[in-house]
Amino acid sequence: MHTVKVIACGLVLLTLCLVFGRAAGAKLFLPLWLVAAGVNLWIGVSRAGYSIADEAPVFLLVFGIPAAVALGALWVMSRG
Repeated sequence: MHTVKVIACGLVLLTLCLVFGRAAGAKLFLPLWLVAAGVNLWIGVSRAGYSIADEAPVFLLVFGIPAAVALGALWVMSRG
């Protein structure tokens, strides 16, 4: 359930970036979300007691799903 909430937060952040920055906002979102997903991974390893091997697939989902949506939005905006 935590993973779904984190992904939802990423999509909300992406929406805010797109509303306030359009294509530049989507480009800004990607590094911001990479850092946020990395922090989520670090918390999972350091505080929740998961191993890197346990957290790596979760990190890929947490970062990858909102990043794919951001790249899709960039593609749509670039087509005019």
